[in-house]
Amino acid sequence: MEQKTNLIAKDGKQEILITRTFDLPVNLLFKAYTEPELVEQWMGNKVLKLENQAHGSYQFETTDGQGNVLFRANGSIHKVIENKNITRTFEMENSGFPVQLEFLDFEPITEDTSKLTMKIVFKSVADRDNMLKLPFVQGINMAHNQLEKVISKLK
Repeated sequence: MEQKTNLIAKDGKQEILITRTFDLPVNLLFKAYTEPELVEQWMGNKVLKLENQAHGSYQFETTDGQGNVLFRANGSIHKVIENKNITRTFEMENSGFPVQLEFLDFEPITEDTSKLTMKIVFKSVADRDNMLKLPFVQGINMAHNQLEKVISKLK
């Protein structure tokens, strides 16, 4: 699978920088992150809550066929500027990873293409390095591929 999502993790730093150029206008890329029904389609998680506003919050989960929770994540939304950026926290419940801070910047490149830049700040270098031991890079690339596939149908 082609790795279209780029990740930079410099040694000794508590952050990861993720970039991806999409064949989507910036308004559709932004909607992919802010409209619950679209988030569910490309992330594959149920959106329990998504309040895209300052002091808002969100919660996502995945369950198995018997209703057992396999994955749950939540966070606080600190700032939203339409088609520009989202500042939020992210926490995977019951994972052992502390809360991380995320800065998502949406940038138009042309009328039909846009760029997403995500800066994720971890509590420590060790936490960041432990995240990178997981199939994090492959997972975010697969999610971004699915996002582009689902949202392209809205063009």
